Amino acid sequence: MYTFRKTSAKSVMFVVDYDDARRAYLWIDNPEKASNTRAVETMARAQQEQGTLPEGTITSIKRVR
Repeated sequence: MYTFRKTSAKSVMFVVDYDDARRAYLWIDNPEKASNTRAVETMARAQQEQGTLPEGTITSIKRVR
């Protein structure tokens, strides 16, 4: 008989809202870091500097899944 095991997600998705009504998505591969709000904000700013996320003023970051 087969049993199913729930496994934790390998990545966590966030929606990033900007002050000019734009929206971008951010994926974090480490679920432990994704639970820390400051770490998520720091990663979003770092990705903006790298050019992965669009430039602009971030108004909110919300977890999607």
